[in-house]
Amino acid sequence: MLAQDPGPGGLAVSALTKRFGKTVAIDHLDFDISTGQILALLGPNGAGKTTTLMCLAGLIRPDAGLITWRGVQLGSNRGRQMALITETPEVYEMLTVWEHMVFVGRSCRLPEGWQGRAEQLLNRLGMEDERDTLGEALSKGMRQRVLIAATLLAATPVLLLDEPMIGLDPRGQRELRNLLLEVRDQGVTVVVSTHLLANVQEFCDRMLILNKGRAVAAGGLQEMLDRYGHKTLEETFLDIVR
Repeated sequence: MLAQDPGPGGLAVSALTKRFGKTVAIDHLDFDISTGQILALLGPNGAGKTTTLMCLAGLIRPDAGLITWRGVQLGSNRGRQMALITETPEVYEMLTVWEHMVFVGRSCRLPEGWQGRAEQLLNRLGMEDERDTLGEALSKGMRQRVLIAATLLAATPVLLLDEPMIGLDPRGQRELRNLLLEVRDQGVTVVVSTHLLANVQEFCDRMLILNKGRAVAAGGLQEMLDRYGHKTLEETFLDIVR
């Protein structure tokens, strides 16, 4: 079930399949998303959302299927196109918050002036006072903020996020939503896996609902509401996955 034809400038997934033993985690999944859009990946626990993101990022090898970006099949160098923020935030324990930013700036060979962008990201995510704090001393929410700041600094054209709001306080959630909208307007393609349906309505352009590894519904918010005859996304979601 296709979300929208991305043309030559988007992300396209065709017949993606992944099995773990006898368990089919992803079952011939098709979807695509245009450049400069935010796609919400929704579904109950065990629907295949995280596995899908891991396959997109190249951390899990699918059993079948094709993943293309701007019409080119992605290979081992996909790290130049995609960045994944996992649900469990892992940072370098012996690096400070600022050293994480330096690591990204140098390893990605970012252009001159990246330090100002790094400072801005940390400030907006409320990490300015933690600049010299080691990773091992950070709470889960702070680790999540560091990873978000570092990943946005890397400025890959595709951004993958697995439950990014988990662990963030209301300020952090608001700033992340604003940042995602900003990078979307700059042409970044974003795929977000989340259970927080209220957040989806605020910043996602399209939705893809998975159930048991298959795409069961796709479209924009109003399109989905009209199609299933409900007034809220929650009612629509529960109807679809029931």
